[in-house]
Amino acid sequence: MTPTSTSSGTPDDGPDPSGQPTAAGPRRIPEATVTRLPVYQRILEELIRAGTTTVSSELLASLARVNAAKVRKDLSLLGSFGTRGAGYDAAFLVEQIDRALGLDQVWPVVIVGIGNLGRALANSQGFSARGFRVAALFDTDTQVVGEHVGELTVRHLDELADVAAVTQPAIGVVATPAGAAQQVAERLVAVGIRSLLNFAPRVLTVPPEVLIRYVDLSIELQVMSFYQAREAASAPAGAEGPGPARTGVTGAPSDGDGEPGRGRGPAHRAGADMPIIRSVGLTSKGTSTGAAGSTAPGT
Repeated sequence: MTPTSTSSGTPDDGPDPSGQPTAAGPRRIPEATVTRLPVYQRILEELIRAGTTTVSSELLASLARVNAAKVRKDLSLLGSFGTRGAGYDAAFLVEQIDRALGLDQVWPVVIVGIGNLGRALANSQGFSARGFRVAALFDTDTQVVGEHVGELTVRHLDELADVAAVTQPAIGVVATPAGAAQQVAERLVAVGIRSLLNFAPRVLTVPPEVLIRYVDLSIELQVMSFYQAREAASAPAGAEGPGPARTGVTGAPSDGDGEPGRGRGPAHRAGADMPIIRSVGLTSKGTSTGAAGSTAPGT
């Protein structure tokens, strides 16, 4: 696609042709790339709102705080649509990322545990904006069951199988206390859900075909404290404490191959070389199902 304008004076080498799909089907996309794609998407959408029509890999890399070669490699796995020496059509690139992430269709989601976190998730505009439709809400607390949260009524968890038969949920969100999370996960898997997003502070045991993403803010804070402590320990004697928080887009993960993302934006301090830690925790395929937890009131 020929770009109509440019947003950066830096040249772009275009995507690597080796990333083209083969006759056997699309190339496998590594998890590290998958977790960077939403970051690129968010940056591109902000640039488009600012009037940008074409973006170079150098600009995208600077804002995502990775190197340009990594951006080109990531995007080459989606196809060949950059223009050598000019860059990528921003709107078209967003469409391709959406398609790669499966956001060109609607995914029904159920949330179990309608406490403060569950309510916040149920009311999040980000779900529907990205193609995730909250189809049902569940809890076991009799004071919560029957309440209206947005346009939905909280159902008792015992109704999960009946509701799932109608709504056909693709993703189950576990927003319960840790003691209830395992049992909830098992019940979600039992009705056919094969993708779980777990906010409970515990590791879940599920069948190997089930994909789990863990979101635990305490883990993220501990990782950040590790780097803060290292930075403080390496500071020259008499130097001041940690500086102001870094700004810009966050969430781009390290590669998982020992090469963390490098801070390249204007907020990056010389010599800091602090990696950007992924904002969502571990992804794993489950193992055999373990013991059940307790009942599932919201948090």
